[in-house]
Amino acid sequence: MADLDAVEARLWQALDRHRPELVDGTIYGVPALVWPGATGHDYFAAVKRASRHVGLYLVVADRHPDVVAAAQPGLRACRTGRATWSFRTLDEPLAGELEALLDALVERYRAEHG
Repeated sequence: MADLDAVEARLWQALDRHRPELVDGTIYGVPALVWPGATGHDYFAAVKRASRHVGLYLVVADRHPDVVAAAQPGLRACRTGRATWSFRTLDEPLAGELEALLDALVERYRAEHG
């Protein structure tokens, strides 16, 4: 069985790299990171635990498909929807790929709010 506590902690570790530029928020009660002052669906990332996986929601990825297309195939395989990635496990190579994607997306997100 997957250690979803570890997966969730590793996802937050990858996201925490972008603090304090982003601040805590919520979307439908789900913990998220947002640009200060952003409202509604204009969040950077949200993390939601399910029974068999941990979901990472990146609405910003839907606005920048070129960034997602440049991601490694292993990471793209975790994409389960337009803005959703699902992780049952998250080893260090995959976490590194995710961090690269987040780095590219936060640049775009920053530019949208600059």
